[in-house]
Amino acid sequence: MFAQTTDDAAELSPPEPADANRPPAPDDLRYYQAQPGWRPIDLRELWRRRELIWILAARDLKVRYRQTAVGVAWALLQPLAMMTIFSLFFWLLGREPVEAGVPYAAALLCGLLPWQLLANTLTSATQSLVAHQNLVTKVYFPRAILPLSATIGGLVDFGVGFLLLAAALIWFGVVPSWPILLAPVFVLLTLLVSLALGLWLSAMNALYRDIGYVVPFLLQVGMFASPVVYQTSALIPEPWRVVFALNPMVGVLDGFRWSMLGHDPPALAPLLVSCVMLLLLLVGGMFYFRRVERFLADRI
Repeated sequence: MFAQTTDDAAELSPPEPADANRPPAPDDLRYYQAQPGWRPIDLRELWRRRELIWILAARDLKVRYRQTAVGVAWALLQPLAMMTIFSLFFWLLGREPVEAGVPYAAALLCGLLPWQLLANTLTSATQSLVAHQNLVTKVYFPRAILPLSATIGGLVDFGVGFLLLAAALIWFGVVPSWPILLAPVFVLLTLLVSLALGLWLSAMNALYRDIGYVVPFLLQVGMFASPVVYQTSALIPEPWRVVFALNPMVGVLDGFRWSMLGHDPPALAPLLVSCVMLLLLLVGGMFYFRRVERFLADRI
């Protein structure tokens, strides 16, 4: 009887506190093993770590404008300076590369803002793995979080620059109509283009640092190979527009400009070509990044 009472007391007694210095039990450990072959990025795992994405995006934004005199206002000054330079250049040239009746400064801003969103986020995404090298080599987490957080962080700069576009529309008396409801769609497509290219380039840059030097040059060339400072309908002949749309930013820029100004809606065929190219880049980037991720900690 006494033994039974003792057993009952032992069952009701609280467990001993865990020793912080003891090695973890086998059940406490989690093992990660790289999967062979070509596999896409695990989107479910990214969703489970979504808080980390926002934390890194906010951190990168704070670091970017730390110890600057004007802070986020740089996102306003950059498109303003570019708008002034190109407007003056084409005014001196005597020909503005837009359709008649479209204020060039407003049309130019409609191209500059999405392009600068792409350029800023793609530059950050390309360097994201190298910039967080210590984190990549010491802690496990889905590495795709780094280029993804760099892409999302550019929305703040875009929002500040959008204030300049709104002021330009008011100044020129442009009243947006229903297509403005589609503007967020084209902003999202811009981010997807940046993410698609960022997955490719960040993985390449982790293996070959030359990529980080090539990207700024490619962005400068791409600015004039895309309808940033001109309208497609005003400069590109009709038979070549589908070929021109192999650049995924062509459909995005034409669509965003149309959504804000209401002039020159993008043709369906070039827009579809741009979207298909974006999809191919994004899916291919997801497979390539995951393949490089297997040996990233050893090669970076």
